[in-house]
Amino acid sequence: MVERHDIEFAGEGAVTLRGWLFRPEGPGPHPGITMAHGFAGVKEHGLERFARFFADAGFVVLVHDHRGFGASDGSPRFDVDPWAQIADWRRAISFLESRPDVDAERIGLWGSSYAGGHAIVLGATDRRLRAVVAQVPTISGYQQSLRRVPPDQVADLQTKFIEDDRAQFRGGSPALQAVVSSDPAVPAAYRSPDAIAFYTQPTMPDNVWHNSMTVRSSRAARMYEPGIWIDRVSPTPLLMVVGLQDTVTVTDLALAAYERALEPKKLVTISGGHFDPYQGRFDRAAGAARDWFTQHLTQSEL
Repeated sequence: MVERHDIEFAGEGAVTLRGWLFRPEGPGPHPGITMAHGFAGVKEHGLERFARFFADAGFVVLVHDHRGFGASDGSPRFDVDPWAQIADWRRAISFLESRPDVDAERIGLWGSSYAGGHAIVLGATDRRLRAVVAQVPTISGYQQSLRRVPPDQVADLQTKFIEDDRAQFRGGSPALQAVVSSDPAVPAAYRSPDAIAFYTQPTMPDNVWHNSMTVRSSRAARMYEPGIWIDRVSPTPLLMVVGLQDTVTVTDLALAAYERALEPKKLVTISGGHFDPYQGRFDRAAGAARDWFTQHLTQSEL
């Protein structure tokens, strides 16, 4: 019987991060997996299903909310800073390895979407990790933005960035916009029906996610290039799960990045788009990740 516990730990700069810890049956110590969500998401956006699936296979699983989102502290709220998230995630690794029910020599990391990019960076720069899974990962924020932002809207976007910078210089708070919207008149990061359905899915509690993000988060995303780290993940084993019709983190960028990765590595493709691993293709995506962690985090592999 998998147990779920509420936990908290100190992130970078003494910000309190909160999340869930899933413990499998048995005394342990067990191998551990640390997980976090993607761009402007919270742990209630489908991560419990993955975490329980991994815990059922014998792993202690830590899931945390990024600073400024969900149950975690952090100001300004709804600000997506990839490098702050990565620094916090290192604290999550430290928290997990400090637990007596976790084998500190057998820790893996799973990230999806924006956090899939973080998984690549952390896999390349933190040798405590013994296996990494990057699901539908961000590879190039700039190249993704070229596909998703119409050319005639780029100048307006840059103007919003500059206006926000000037307002903050005068003492104002970072400007906010929607994460998702089907209304073209409402500035938003995502407009596709599948993205809107994913982000606005029912959650418990129902107020845990807010359709809000800082404008400067988009600038940070356009500057974020985790794919440049991919050939440095080796010798840590890397699994990439790629959607063959992904128009968010973009299929061809992910496949090209995988070719640059060094062994040991494995590619699993799924039929569908960016959000299908959470839904209709869950069994294939989660099953591949579980098998990868089982292969590389068992005692016989060390």
